[in-house]
Amino acid sequence: MAKTKTKAPGARQQRRPTPRGRPGPGGGMVGYVDPAPEWRGTTAQVCGLWPFGAGAGTPMVGVPLGRDLQSGATVCCDPVSWFMRTGLLANPSVFVLGRPGLGKSTAVRRMALGLSGYGVHPLIFGDLKPDYADLIRAIGGQVISLGRGRGNLNVLDPGESLQAASRLTGGARGRLLAEIHGRRLHMVSALVTILRTAPPTDREETILSAALNVLDDRHGADPRHAPVLGDLVRVLKDAPESVRAVALDRGDMTRYRDITENLEASLTALLSDGRLGDTFARPTTEPMRLDRPVCFDVSGIDDSETLLQAAALLSCWSYGFGAVSAAHALADAGLEPQRNYFLVMDELWRVLQAGRGLVDRVNALTRLDRQRGVGLAMVTHSIDDLLALPAEEDRTKAKGFVERAGMVISAGLPPAEMPQLGQVVELTAAEKRLLSDWSAPPAWDAATGRRAAPPGLGNFLIKVGSRPGIPLRVDLTAAELAVNNTNKRWNK
Repeated sequence: MAKTKTKAPGARQQRRPTPRGRPGPGGGMVGYVDPAPEWRGTTAQVCGLWPFGAGAGTPMVGVPLGRDLQSGATVCCDPVSWFMRTGLLANPSVFVLGRPGLGKSTAVRRMALGLSGYGVHPLIFGDLKPDYADLIRAIGGQVISLGRGRGNLNVLDPGESLQAASRLTGGARGRLLAEIHGRRLHMVSALVTILRTAPPTDREETILSAALNVLDDRHGADPRHAPVLGDLVRVLKDAPESVRAVALDRGDMTRYRDITENLEASLTALLSDGRLGDTFARPTTEPMRLDRPVCFDVSGIDDSETLLQAAALLSCWSYGFGAVSAAHALADAGLEPQRNYFLVMDELWRVLQAGRGLVDRVNALTRLDRQRGVGLAMVTHSIDDLLALPAEEDRTKAKGFVERAGMVISAGLPPAEMPQLGQVVELTAAEKRLLSDWSAPPAWDAATGRRAAPPGLGNFLIKVGSRPGIPLRVDLTAAELAVNNTNKRWNK
């Protein structure tokens, strides 16, 4: 019979020790190990600590945007600095995506605030909530209010551009005047597109171009008396010879009236208190300045007036881009100092879905010289906003906005968004899972009796080409909370 050994009562069983100590009663195993303290320094300062020093792996050039979610290191990021100072980007632009309420505008505000400290003027072309007005006031900028009964923006007013052209000579003057003409034509066509939900015909655009030339001859180059849309309608009614020639009326006035009737009706609708009101048909209430940050506050337009919101955004972008181009022309001629700008185009989806053909209008407006240090931020909710356009050609062009962006910053996005986003941005499986987790809905906080903060609030993933993404969290300082309209979502 085999004998079995039994331990004496009370004998302690010896177990294999673990990194936290020996388990079991009396083993002394600890349940929690304090992490080793970490410090950050330059390679010149911490080189003697080898092998305990490790590279952070995150850029340190640009605006301090947040902290890396994996290493805790500071992440500095903005399109202007990464383009001009490091060469990390092919062009100084960023496309920001994310579900509503996760902090997209907050991240862009942080960039705008930091860049203003570097001498780069933020320009907010259309603030709908408003998200940026308080910040622009706090840094000494100009806030221009637009909307029914609040302020007007004359779409035929070249603003600073005409004054700049009067100071130029030769080819530079001719190029700027041609650009002024092109932007005004694009803007009037865009308003007609929004009103009709379809673009004007080729013949109508040719008629508009000829009418604008006649308008310039009548009003001269005095920027204090810029023509308005009513003057453009008057030119069509007067039927000058140059306009009749491009209308191909064959010398028949009745035929001319028939050809221009629809166009005249659309422009007349912009003068009355209709869907778009007369916001764009009266003289500009407050001219834009280029020596300081500027915000166009259109928060007075109700969300139910989607067409008016889209028209206001597009008008602000056209007016602002024209002023920036004029400033560049003066700087190139040595007449003004070179200024850098950070242009913000928020709520991009509102304009793109207002009517067929508006993608071309936005694309034409955003064609800036990337070598002049002008940064551009475009903000929308998701790739679906771009792919929801009815025309296939518009969807393809809208996707190009993301593909051409120097970097893409994504907040939380639903899992259904991942296939579309993966077509324009290279994402790993882990990065897709991270973005999906951040889009989870907030839970109910039983302790406070209120909704808890969303799990992805303030979290973003920076993607530049095929490089691995940088996950980070943006936390607001006390000074930023004072000018942040969404501070309740950030207080915990």
